Amino acid sequence: MTVGFLFCADPLRPRRVDPHFGPEALAVRDGDGRVALVDHDALTAGRTGEAVARVPDGFGPVWYRGWMLRSGQYAALEEALRARGCRLLTDAGAYRRAHELPGWLRCFEDLTPRTAVVPMAPGGRAPGGRRLARLAGGLGETGFVVKDYVKSRKHEWLQACYAPDLDALERVAARFVELQGEDLTGGLVIRGFEHFTGAQVRVWWLDGEAVFAGPHPDSPGDAVERPEILGDVREAVRRLGARFVTTDLVRRADGAWRVIEVGDGQVSDWPSTADPGVLAGALLAAGGAARAPG
Repeated sequence: MTVGFLFCADPLRPRRVDPHFGPEALAVRDGDGRVALVDHDALTAGRTGEAVARVPDGFGPVWYRGWMLRSGQYAALEEALRARGCRLLTDAGAYRRAHELPGWLRCFEDLTPRTAVVPMAPGGRAPGGRRLARLAGGLGETGFVVKDYVKSRKHEWLQACYAPDLDALERVAARFVELQGEDLTGGLVIRGFEHFTGAQVRVWWLDGEAVFAGPHPDSPGDAVERPEILGDVREAVRRLGARFVTTDLVRRADGAWRVIEVGDGQVSDWPSTADPGVLAGALLAAGGAARAPG
């Protein structure tokens, strides 16, 4: 059976693909792939049965290409689809490992900034005082970056993302938690600050092999170079054990390439300047069964 794709539906025209994913859906159809729609708003509201109502029974193996989902929402999607004879090619466990920082950190620890993790529920208080100092100890001497398991508030850099020292870290962490509110995912993450330079490169991995390296979707017009450390990153991706993964890399000021983010490929954005047929073709060719790493 040809692999299928689940795209998010247009909220205003639910029988059509969300325009953001339109070029990808067209590329899939051009490659004779099968397309079905899911309702992202219903998924995030917990109405999972309603969300998958347009997926045909017996639709078979599928890739999800849509907006970000919390790990619990993805697990609910997997269960609802299984009841309709539809199997996600990334299971819920692999999605969580690639999507949430604690899931991928150990595999990439030599390639990414030093990190401390504090599990927290939304609405909780950020750690402070001596506990925060203990957590941040050994992470570096040039400051700290604060985020949760999935997202940062980089556009509020000085208020809720970057702390130049321990004195500022307590204020920044508390502000980050306050602004995230109920959107806080998993807990608080504190990373040692490293000075980066140049454009970010997003590398797309499928079954342990790089299938595309291009600009970050936030800066799709950037000219990027292919990082020299892809062999090391490839080994880390394989240790992670998720089929479809993205890694964001950037040069540190001393010239070393660093992995600054890992993500599940299904919810990673494709740069608008790149041919969506490249991604669609790779996913179609991979089919419904994982290839053994070479």
